[in-house]
Amino acid sequence: MNIKRAKEEIEHTVRAYLAKDALGEYAIPAIRQRPILLMGPPGIGKTQVMEQAARECGVALVAYTITHHTRQSAVGLPFIRQRNYGGRDVSVTEYTMSEIIASVYAKMEATGLKEGILFIDEINCVSETLAPTMLQFLQCKTFGNQAVPAGWVIVAAGNPPEYNKSVRDFDIVTLDRVRRMDIEPDLPVWKDYARAAHLHSAILSYLELHPQNFYQINADVDGTQFVTARGWEDLSNLLNTYESLGLQADEELIRQYIQHQKIAEDFAAYLDLYYKYRDDYGVEDILAGKAKPTAFARLLQAPFDERLSLVSLLLSGLETRFAASRRADAVADGCYAFLKETKKAFAGMPAELAQEPNCWAQLFGQMTADYEAETQKKRTAGLLDKPALEARLQTAKTLRGWEKTLLRAAAPDADTAFKVLREQFGTLSEARDTAQQRASAALEAAFDFMEQAFAESQEMVVFVTELTLSPAAHAFIAENGCERYFQYNKDLLLDHRKAALNQELEAEQRRHGML
Repeated sequence: MNIKRAKEEIEHTVRAYLAKDALGEYAIPAIRQRPILLMGPPGIGKTQVMEQAARECGVALVAYTITHHTRQSAVGLPFIRQRNYGGRDVSVTEYTMSEIIASVYAKMEATGLKEGILFIDEINCVSETLAPTMLQFLQCKTFGNQAVPAGWVIVAAGNPPEYNKSVRDFDIVTLDRVRRMDIEPDLPVWKDYARAAHLHSAILSYLELHPQNFYQINADVDGTQFVTARGWEDLSNLLNTYESLGLQADEELIRQYIQHQKIAEDFAAYLDLYYKYRDDYGVEDILAGKAKPTAFARLLQAPFDERLSLVSLLLSGLETRFAASRRADAVADGCYAFLKETKKAFAGMPAELAQEPNCWAQLFGQMTADYEAETQKKRTAGLLDKPALEARLQTAKTLRGWEKTLLRAAAPDADTAFKVLREQFGTLSEARDTAQQRASAALEAAFDFMEQAFAESQEMVVFVTELTLSPAAHAFIAENGCERYFQYNKDLLLDHRKAALNQELEAEQRRHGML
């Protein structure tokens, strides 16, 4: 199965295992809650899937790569305890709490979440001394003599033997106590994730042209060469940061992430061209509605991969603007909700405290501190994805700015204090409207250029399709509209689907000798 289906199965399993009956007991007893065993090649995204599943199920996550541990850290350290059995004193060996089990309890205390996922990675690559402990863990849900706490779902992951020489096979007794899922790389599924995670557009357009280079592991006389989903994502993070710092990535750097010589060379060459197209065509000018006449002339002679790269660059520029608009929306919504609570708090201020100097600013500051503490708690629990965390951090920063304004105003009463905050919110609303208008104007300019350059060609199909598949673009257009997008989405993509279906029908008829 692909990683998306595995994520869905994990989420369904967590909800099923944590479901309770009318008496408050787990509907599926712990002894019957089979651990999930994910088997798949390295770098496919197993750990990221666990983070997403835990966040979407609202539970905690404790993740361990077991190859980093010894038997002592997994089971605990031995110590001698005196016992009395049948009137006779004896010395008995016991064990301190397993580091892994202790981490589960520590996570519960830090987050307040009593249920979660215990994820053990590389479980079939442990040392010989730790192998029996891992078998016991999967079979009995214990480390040594200590059980995994109730309400914690066990998920383990491993690599097939062709990817790791230290892999150990599980026996039938163990396999009969787990739910095994075999995962394979899947580029279309990964691209859905990559769009949502805002991976670098050069990587997405390159893999659109060279899908065979998404995931490869090759062993030959020169050693093992490989490229993985993890490598592309980590490289994307670096490229985005390099661009913000005005730095240029070269082939030598790319090979540190894409450890496959030919693919690294190919992508490095493509990346150089990608940046060149951005400058030569003037992508920012196009999105500002000031396309150069030379851009249209050049496109007449450009090969398809160059035209597709330009479309990708336009989409990347739009994506940046859509994301900025969504962030501004999220911050404005967060501040608006906070102001509603502030108004209630101001109205409930005791009369004796309302006479204190700057009491309104102090109350607002305390509420902001509580908001920051809640953000940190959710962050520690892993309940915030990147956009949600950024929105809360920016909201807190904005509120702290308002607090300073409120302190300077020295408002004498609640009405005056709230008026100051309302004026601050008005400025924030204007910034949100500006971000929305900037994104809408860029989208219209992009359609102007696409219509003049490509009309209803394959490039326009790609452009509209990517707008449809992008979560940020889809959300922006659904909220703010774009008449030409809806028209093209209805007509152009429908025609494209009809043509594809007709091709499939003709091929089927040829196979049956009907044409």
